[in-house]
Amino acid sequence: MTLIGWMQIVLYCAIIVALVKPLGWYMTRIFNGERTFLSPILQPVEKGLYWIGGVDEKREQHWLTYAVAMLLFHLGGFLIIYGLMRLQALLPLNPAEQSAVAPDLSFNTAISFITNTNWQNYGGESTLSYLTQMVGLTHQNFLSAATGIALAVALIRGFSRSSMRTIGNFWVDVTRCTLYVLLPICIVYALFLVWQGMPQTVGAYVEATTLEGAKQTIAVGPVASQVAIKMLGTNGGGFFNANAAHPFENPTALSNFVQMVSIFALGAALTNVFGRMIGDERQGWAILAVMGVLFLSSVAVTYWAEASGTSTLASFGLTGGNMEGKEVRFGIVASSLFAVITTAASCGAVNAMHDSFTALGGMIPLINMQLGEIIVGGVGAGLYGMLLFVVLAIFVAGLMVGRTPEYVGKKIEAREVKMAMLAILVLPLMYLGWTAVAVVLPSAVASMANAGPHGFTEVLYAFTSATGNNGSAFGGLTGNTLFYNLTLASSMFVGRFFMIVPAMAMAGSLAAKKSIPPSAGTLPTTGGLFVGLVVGVIVIIGGLTFFPALALGPIVEHLAMNANTLF
Repeated sequence: MTLIGWMQIVLYCAIIVALVKPLGWYMTRIFNGERTFLSPILQPVEKGLYWIGGVDEKREQHWLTYAVAMLLFHLGGFLIIYGLMRLQALLPLNPAEQSAVAPDLSFNTAISFITNTNWQNYGGESTLSYLTQMVGLTHQNFLSAATGIALAVALIRGFSRSSMRTIGNFWVDVTRCTLYVLLPICIVYALFLVWQGMPQTVGAYVEATTLEGAKQTIAVGPVASQVAIKMLGTNGGGFFNANAAHPFENPTALSNFVQMVSIFALGAALTNVFGRMIGDERQGWAILAVMGVLFLSSVAVTYWAEASGTSTLASFGLTGGNMEGKEVRFGIVASSLFAVITTAASCGAVNAMHDSFTALGGMIPLINMQLGEIIVGGVGAGLYGMLLFVVLAIFVAGLMVGRTPEYVGKKIEAREVKMAMLAILVLPLMYLGWTAVAVVLPSAVASMANAGPHGFTEVLYAFTSATGNNGSAFGGLTGNTLFYNLTLASSMFVGRFFMIVPAMAMAGSLAAKKSIPPSAGTLPTTGGLFVGLVVGVIVIIGGLTFFPALALGPIVEHLAMNANTLF
């Protein structure tokens, strides 16, 4: 570890914190239906979309209606992506003449993009046409991100409202998020990426002649527009198979840093939206502090592990950090920081091969995802996931003092705790359940590149990434098989929607409750004690649930490495 490395980490954190208030203020105005500087331009477009869709913007929805609208919306997105992939050989904007995608891979990919996961069992430039990349994937990146933010805002309304049966209008929330937040930022962002050297074209692949006289095909395409929203919307995935390690997808050190900032920007700002909408910004800062403690702990361990290198290489006299699987352009600190940011924020982009990290360095991204990706998390999803843990922490605090727990003026009762537990417990069911099946099924074991604990980690990471709607791959696992395409798709679906529906049920329950003023027995939820309590609950739940699996994978791999034992 170096001083310059830590300065990069500190600079990154400072920029994120500086963006929280202005972005939070802007998004709060949007979701409250207030005017912004973009209203004169975009309001006519917004009104036109409501007219075309038959939406009454003043008519709000019950939580169940809100959830059903969201599910039907995603069903439509699934059909669009699946149809484009199956028919792409017959459709235009296919200069590389890509053939139709297999049914099971199309199914997996369609589920992946409607769930904001962007898991990819294919190489983008060698599988998909420009039309599929743009109309299918880039388009859905906007809508899945907007959905996550809309759902977070709906849950916030549950906490902020009193004695009401409605939590907003899904169609209005999604439209406003897309028009006023995602599109304007992405237009500027994409232009910046083009300036940095990223392609943005619908022209054919380029044929180049190498110095040896050989012919080489260089893939190009509408890359910048997709990368902008995949990062800002914490979707991840890659236009190219090498993802953010590809020079056309991440050309410079500056583009790498800006991409990292964009991944956290909206998710962190939503904590401020929470504070503003409930009338106490300190509540938002407390939640951000919880996220910050967990994030900095993750960065410190990963950076230390990668900077320390491995005992195996050290025995050959190769001292220094672990550069295996990393871009020389970015080095150890930027690769470690990128890995922690993306797995904390439910973004499947990678600029290094996680499979080549040290055992402990690769374990931290895995833990980030297993905790439910609540350390900032996916846009919207991170906040409502964190609020579920806050409800559990408040419940635990209530048990300790023997009174009905309350949070921001709302009593936390049996219904809220049940919904929170349902949402949280469904995740390990998919992580661990499908991993257990995969490591005993011969056809699934055949997809593992490595034996022993590393191979186990490959499988565990895949199902964790899918269920957590992250989409990053550990590497080494051949995922494009019928078994993995179907099981990973089921993990992505359950991980997204089996958390959303309980969260919306909780939002409806909270909105119907009366707000109560704080009393002498109310736990303060803006100080260090509360932050420590929430961190403790998250770590304990994660530790109790996942330690046995981690012990079989990265932990035993680390011990074996130090014992000079190979598998």
